[in-house]
Amino acid sequence: MGEFFPEALLFEGTWFEFNRVQLVRLIVIAVVLIAMCIIASRAKLVPGRVQSVIELVIDFVNNNIIANTLGLKDGKRFAPMLITMFFFILSMNLAGVIPGLNLAGTSVIGLPLLLALWTFVTYVSAGVKKHGFLGYLKSETMPPGIPWPIYILLIPIELLQVVVIRWASLTIRLLANMVAGHMMIVVFIGMTHALLFSGDWLIAISPFAGAMAIGIYGFEIFVGALQAFIFTMLTAVYIQLATSDEH
Repeated sequence: MGEFFPEALLFEGTWFEFNRVQLVRLIVIAVVLIAMCIIASRAKLVPGRVQSVIELVIDFVNNNIIANTLGLKDGKRFAPMLITMFFFILSMNLAGVIPGLNLAGTSVIGLPLLLALWTFVTYVSAGVKKHGFLGYLKSETMPPGIPWPIYILLIPIELLQVVVIRWASLTIRLLANMVAGHMMIVVFIGMTHALLFSGDWLIAISPFAGAMAIGIYGFEIFVGALQAFIFTMLTAVYIQLATSDEH
């Protein structure tokens, strides 16, 4: 657990304290930005392998998240945000399996919370812009076709969901998955190391523990990509709910 609360590298005890978590995030952001700028500057009509992979991921997000959820008009409007969010979360998640970094940038609450609040501000702003403030509250808390007495219970529940539950659940889901994945990797690697240097017959089963550790690495890559997809998909869904005429 100490890896999630590392000692300060710079400015200890101040508002500008800089530790290993911030260093990992800074490295990931710098690498992704530089790589994307290089790929964009060298883009060709007939793409190479790297450009093809990037375009494939962008098409996946655009077709499977944005277009299917928001449609063409609103999808085009929110595409830059959602594509950026997907790539950002994916790269931060995969930092946990990169040797030398070994810690997901989303495994400490600050970044998942910031991303969730970005989602919250976006869908509330979009809803207010579309319906007006009171109209947005009505559309979110008073779905049509329900008997009036039910609204007494429904309105506070729906209001709590819009104001708190949505962004809080986004934060907790992303954070919990990344923390759990990091801990599983540490446990299996530590177990492999302990068995290998045990000095007795337990050495014989160390390869199995090592194989399991490699399997956990692969599983963590899958979970990192899945969580980026889920977070971006839910963001698109919340925007769609806020901007739809009736739901």
